[in-house]
Amino acid sequence: MTLHEALRQAQARFVADSAALDAQLLLCAALGAPRSRLYSHPEQALTPEQAAHFAALCARREAGEPVAYILERREFWSRELEVTPGVLIPRPETELLVEIALQLGANQAGRVADLGAGSGAIALALASERPDWSVVAVEQSAAAIAQARRNFAVAALPNLSLREGSWCEPLSERDYLLIASNPPYLAADDPHLWQGDLCHEPLSALVAAENGLADLRQLATDAPHYLREGGWLLLEHGWEQGAAVRDLLRVNAFVEVCTYRDTGDRERVTAGRKEGNP
Repeated sequence: MTLHEALRQAQARFVADSAALDAQLLLCAALGAPRSRLYSHPEQALTPEQAAHFAALCARREAGEPVAYILERREFWSRELEVTPGVLIPRPETELLVEIALQLGANQAGRVADLGAGSGAIALALASERPDWSVVAVEQSAAAIAQARRNFAVAALPNLSLREGSWCEPLSERDYLLIASNPPYLAADDPHLWQGDLCHEPLSALVAAENGLADLRQLATDAPHYLREGGWLLLEHGWEQGAAVRDLLRVNAFVEVCTYRDTGDRERVTAGRKEGNP
């Protein structure tokens, strides 16, 4: 079986919108080769060992297991991260949070926090882009802390640290330039929890009380005590929660509250500034 034939057969078996990409990533893993090999040598025949390995990977994907967990890898902000079950899979939509943080914090040095850091994707992106920021990643899940530690060790960024705890609790400083978070924001009865990759991911990283708003509310309430004057809070949320999150920020005296849309033109990230001059 050639690479072209293997891809065609695998893609036909997968039902996700990402079927073509899934097949390519799994075949590259079986070959131990980059994706460019699939285009430059489509006529190459798989060895029996490669074919067996590819078949096993495809069977796992066909059973619904996320590709990120199968490969234990996911790219985020041009950096390959280790991602295993027990940790939320970083998604392209969350790169919007990084983009906005870099825009709002432009030309300012200081302390930045990523609350609920998971695999460490957001914190790593911010620390790599801004060496003059001291980036603190906060996480309470033991599995996620172990995952973030391994990713941080590979990156070896001197301006990046990890603290254990819930939301703002481990933040002893009161002068943060920016606090960012992608907290759980799905309601417990959200039908998406039983669809696609979500049904394999940890519920603790997905579901919040109060119809998905509990953690967003706590962050909006607590963050002002740790932000410096003029500091920003950035929250990722569900596409139908924009209005509710804007209200949460305004109730907690944030100004210049604004919601940003993702590439699908859905409200995805809301930011607010603590009153005062930086």
